[in-house]
Amino acid sequence: MDTAALNTLLCPICGLDFSSLQDRSVSCANGHSFDIARQGYLNLLTGHGTKFVPDTAAMVAARDAFLEAGHYRPLADGLVETVGPLLHASASPVVVDAGTGTGWYLQQLLAGLSQDGRVAPSAVGLDISKFALRRAARRNPGAVNIAWDLWRDLPLGAGTADVVLVIFAPRNSTEFARILKPGGHLVVVTPLPGHLAEIADAAGLLGIQEDKEAALGESFGAEFDLINSRELAAPLQLAPADVGNVALMGPAGHHLDTVELGDRLAGLPAVTEATAAFRISVFQAAPSRAGA
Repeated sequence: MDTAALNTLLCPICGLDFSSLQDRSVSCANGHSFDIARQGYLNLLTGHGTKFVPDTAAMVAARDAFLEAGHYRPLADGLVETVGPLLHASASPVVVDAGTGTGWYLQQLLAGLSQDGRVAPSAVGLDISKFALRRAARRNPGAVNIAWDLWRDLPLGAGTADVVLVIFAPRNSTEFARILKPGGHLVVVTPLPGHLAEIADAAGLLGIQEDKEAALGESFGAEFDLINSRELAAPLQLAPADVGNVALMGPAGHHLDTVELGDRLAGLPAVTEATAAFRISVFQAAPSRAGA
């Protein structure tokens, strides 16, 4: 694990820094110890853990297969273009991927920044699914991948992150503002209206609200200011298996009737054309909030 990334963490019980790193655990000065799973991720969940249902192994596998096929490569490239300039001013940048999933986007970001000759940032990935974190730890072994509920207070120190990434994940605006350094940025990816509309029925997708950008800005209240946003559209050619992965990898995957899905997929042509449409929004913490 990257030492600089590990140094951003706080013990979720007492709030002290972690002062000891062993092969299979970390501990703070008060003796609170947390295990590093053999797959490489750190489990910091305590007490009741999380009330949210983590993604299952099947959901995670579907997402990984879809992303590995390269369908969202334009989004990954857009993130490199967006995040790179935000890190120039930091001598030792730290990126927090809130809702890292299988770590695919973070992997593409770190690789893209390295190819551009930028200083490789230290990275922290947070997710509640152990199935996703197993894959994230393999993809990004240098990052600190943590089992955590994003709706709880984050186990990171105030003013420790240069960029917080939120890619189709929960948005805990108060905590994001707290962990960002003064001048730090929040980069949020959301789907645009019409995203994958061509396969919405077959995949059981929910519609995207037309006023989503306004709602996104309002959700951050007085904690963040919108700096800029850009839209991306990627034409896709999807096999029935790809459509099935889309159906399974999202929130609907928790309640999916696989028999019904199979019937819908059987009626699809060999290739279905669709368009993925995203918005990348960049926010900056209001001066009174950053690192608070």
